[in-house]
Amino acid sequence: MCVLNLFPAMDLDDDQRLPKRRKTKQPKTGMQALPNEIIVDILSRLPITSLVQFKFVCKGWRALAQDPLLAADMQRSCTTLAANPCLILHCDLPIRNHLYFVDLSPHNQDRDKVKRLHVPFQTSMPEFDVVGSCNGLLCLSDSLYNDALYVYNPFTTDYIELPKSRQYPDQELVFGFGSHPKTKEYKLVKIVYYRNTSSSSSSSYTRARRVVYPQSDVQVFTLGTSAWRSLGKIPCQLVRRPSEALVSGRLHWVSRPRRYYPARRIMSFDIGDEEFREVPKPDSGGLNRCNFHLCVLGGCLAAGVYGNYGKVEIWVMKDYNVKESWTKELSIGAYMPKCLKRKLDRDRPLKIWKNGSNGKVVRVLCVLDNGEILLEYKNRVLVSYDPNKGKFTDLVFQGIPQWFQTVVHAASFNWINTLP
Repeated sequence: MCVLNLFPAMDLDDDQRLPKRRKTKQPKTGMQALPNEIIVDILSRLPITSLVQFKFVCKGWRALAQDPLLAADMQRSCTTLAANPCLILHCDLPIRNHLYFVDLSPHNQDRDKVKRLHVPFQTSMPEFDVVGSCNGLLCLSDSLYNDALYVYNPFTTDYIELPKSRQYPDQELVFGFGSHPKTKEYKLVKIVYYRNTSSSSSSSYTRARRVVYPQSDVQVFTLGTSAWRSLGKIPCQLVRRPSEALVSGRLHWVSRPRRYYPARRIMSFDIGDEEFREVPKPDSGGLNRCNFHLCVLGGCLAAGVYGNYGKVEIWVMKDYNVKESWTKELSIGAYMPKCLKRKLDRDRPLKIWKNGSNGKVVRVLCVLDNGEILLEYKNRVLVSYDPNKGKFTDLVFQGIPQWFQTVVHAASFNWINTLP
């Protein structure tokens, strides 16, 4: 069989030979072709639910979501934009603890605004308390045995378990979690109040049906290190709840009233120099009352002062650590949410309303982007308050738990392994 060669070989000199075809670089397309600042601007405007789905689109987008520089840029961009926070709801009923989140972003058009969060280490710590929230990270503590502590991102489910610290046989714990804007270090503060069981009888420590723990030990752990450090004693007794406000790199608590000094003090812990200091209060006004809680409003330290029958005053420290800058911003009147009326005992609504939680009927959470104040009533109802109209609006969402404690959270893609 004869095969015709239609393209016979041609003898060419070296300089006449055709050059080899070089492989050309494929131009970047889609998101990868955009400048980093434009990507940050686009992603920072998306609700966290969309961002979680964003990283599952392709490998390139997943790499973008895991870029620590991009995560840091998004964190700074989100703090500059006027945006509603993401709320973490901690529910401890009926038995096992659960975490939910509520996305109040106006871009989120989902009907189901309340979604259950996955806690990957819950089998080893079924009962927990939320110690604090900082830059998208949550810190959880074991509420049964007081020895396990975890830091994790609820949206990436990345987490680390912290090493064990010193325990005392009879103790009470107060926690604080946060970071300093200059050092960028994340620290967990564990204040241990304890008593020596070998000392005199317990009656000497008991007053007004409360056990007094006279000894204290302040322990600090810096994320990225391997061991706890002891800072010694703390000069006062703090209310047994986690730090309520992180402002200017300082954690804040309210002190317990003393026998001959019933007024409560505001104590701060500087994450940078690790010193406790007292924050000055105004000489007169609501902050000299015994009952108030702390919060952060517009980046400033604020306090919600409890009144009778659910009334609350809001005081704001406009310039941090300046005594004269305390200003009474609002006085919110008594309010009974409609859905809470149906939940309370019909036979004794007034008694429960007056005496429940020692008068702590309402808790101030944060300021929304429309200027309204977000409130939590009796750990059961979220309410927004319009200060201009004096109007209350019950926020009813499908799937919200019956009992919960709200944590104001800044959702992000912060990764544990990128921390110092």
